Amino acid sequence: MRFGYTILYVADVAASVDFYERAFGVERRLVHESGQYAELETGATTLAFADHDLAAQNLPDELRPRATATRPSFEICFVADDVRAAYDKAREAGAEAISEPETKPWGQEVAYVRDPDGVLVEIAAPA
Repeated sequence: MRFGYTILYVADVAASVDFYERAFGVERRLVHESGQYAELETGATTLAFADHDLAAQNLPDELRPRATATRPSFEICFVADDVRAAYDKAREAGAEAISEPETKPWGQEVAYVRDPDGVLVEIAAPA
């Protein structure tokens, strides 16, 4: 068994794909003709987006759109050779600044931003 992909449930798939392309330099792999699902080229593990309506169709009792937005309780991480440049690019694309780049006690430089849907994104130097 291997970890295949992460699907983020978002309000607007096209807007999320556009943001991730601009903020993190990844490219779209697939956009379904319905506009409700898309995948990005992110290496061995795929990052995908599905809109809330599609999520509700798949699991109506579990994944229905929320009346009020809540912040997800997880993070995704992009590894970058230049964390400061990647952080600045994400901010310019509209990411919310959470934590400026800093070197952690174990020697790795990391920074945090939030995407427009509230997903926490870590930008980290290679470990």
